[in-house]
Amino acid sequence: MKRAGILNRHLSGALAELGHGHEVLVCDAGMPIPRGPRVVDLAFRAGVPSFAEVLEGLLSELVVEGATAATEIRGANPAAARLLDGHFPDLALVPHERLKELSGDAHLVVRTGEARPYANVLLRCGVFF
Repeated sequence: MKRAGILNRHLSGALAELGHGHEVLVCDAGMPIPRGPRVVDLAFRAGVPSFAEVLEGLLSELVVEGATAATEIRGANPAAARLLDGHFPDLALVPHERLKELSGDAHLVVRTGEARPYANVLLRCGVFF
């Protein structure tokens, strides 16, 4: 049994399968889930778990070389924008419709229970060496 880190067996296993260049969409409860990517749905109730909790947990286990979010996050969800800016100084911003298109190429989708708008980010995996 794992002592720490991500304990959800489906999420932990999916993370172990990721490689360099794979993309992971971390999304709120309202984001349309594209057909194709593996999905780990963590949503339990509105707001649980939060986008911030899930993102922090993922970043403690993943090497991320880039991130993309929706331009609309700046005005509609300043708290999530600050969170992303704190982790990703070179955060790429695209219109929300474009982010939905890009998410179709994700290797993994992690759905949170977040109920605030535009709490979505597409992470691009890097390598640890």
